[in-house]
Amino acid sequence: MERRPWSSPLRLVLLFLVSLQASGYTRPPPGRIIETAHTKSSSHPQQVHVSAVAADHTRVSWITDDRHVPSLVEYGKVSGKYDTAATGEHTSYIYFFYTSGKIHHVTIGPLEPDTVYYYRCGGIDQEFSFKTPPAALPIEFAVIGDLGQTEWTASTLAHVAESNYDMLLLPGDLSYADTQQPLWDSFGRFVQPYASKRPWMVTEGNHDVEAFPVFHCHPFVAYDSRWRMPYEESGSASNLYYSFDVAGAVHVVMLGSYADFNASSAQYKWLVADLAKVDRRITPWLVALLHAPWYNTNLAHQGEGESMRQAMESLLYRARADVVFAGHVHAYERFTRAYDNKANPCGPAYITIGDGGNREGLALQFDKHHKSASLSLFREASFGHGRLKVVNGTHAHWSWHRNDEDDGSTVGDQVWVESLSASAACGGPLGGVPSASTKVEL
Repeated sequence: MERRPWSSPLRLVLLFLVSLQASGYTRPPPGRIIETAHTKSSSHPQQVHVSAVAADHTRVSWITDDRHVPSLVEYGKVSGKYDTAATGEHTSYIYFFYTSGKIHHVTIGPLEPDTVYYYRCGGIDQEFSFKTPPAALPIEFAVIGDLGQTEWTASTLAHVAESNYDMLLLPGDLSYADTQQPLWDSFGRFVQPYASKRPWMVTEGNHDVEAFPVFHCHPFVAYDSRWRMPYEESGSASNLYYSFDVAGAVHVVMLGSYADFNASSAQYKWLVADLAKVDRRITPWLVALLHAPWYNTNLAHQGEGESMRQAMESLLYRARADVVFAGHVHAYERFTRAYDNKANPCGPAYITIGDGGNREGLALQFDKHHKSASLSLFREASFGHGRLKVVNGTHAHWSWHRNDEDDGSTVGDQVWVESLSASAACGGPLGGVPSASTKVEL
């Protein structure tokens, strides 16, 4: 594992203060947190979630209070019939006076694509099920940032579940536990009905850091222990950044806004090597996620992603990344394709999707005179989620769905996106041409 950049007490103090309040921005009153309790036996699996490990493997993660429960997953394609079993590993952690339960991680597979598997954890007779992603396009991603566990979160997740999406992408700020470790347990139970059914792929946010100078100088202990992602499989030395391929055509890069990212850092060197492996003739789509946005006209969190943008934007631009998703700002905003603060048809489209439902409320104010205002095509401070449906090798459909007060969900913004691998002007190898009925806006 690489040595993480948190040895400086001053840096820890500054990051903690940033995580509590965005400079110059007064937040509206927080929403109501929904806390969930574990009402079953100490050996019963709780906080069950699944994540993709490779094209044909899945990691099943869960927690038990009983430390004698085996890290065992039994599974099969018929309900109640588990003809295959796998064992894995377990961990736990201590945070001040809190001691976690036994955290299990078991990788199962090989699995067939686009198939429902039934499974149970630790030999306990409760059945769960999940669907594997397809082996080829089309594929649909649900995208939510800054999730939390409030009434708005519940609304967002219910709306997400209305679509038959294949995978959920979350660009940071999961539980909003903010050092209150029981809230990590509550969050795991809160999302289990959804995260146990589809792969959830996450990266860290500032609320996941949870480090205190002198007293607790090890950041991301809860995040790393509970939400293990396929970083080793992608050649990364840190759970804070990694990549994976899905549907045989989409390369997803999950970057760490709170790991070192300058040109001498392990993350930067890993990203260079990772992008160099992507053959856009075989993998026509390149999508990236990070927490602190590089483009943002909201008054909240102004400039907090700028250092990372200056360090890494050119890498994604040269690789012809198609879309970059971010969270952190509690609102929705979509930018045109851009590079170096200018509109650029060969740059990624930047989308802020930090409106999942967190307890801090919405970032309500946008600066119409911001230097990036001309690049911003749509912005709204409402809770909601996004869906990216990659239809084929050249075209994808993006839609943003607003949570309405009547518990409904409304499409507030949508656009067709053309992959840069299909753009001859940007050096794309595919040279795709949209059909007469497809309106491409990006």
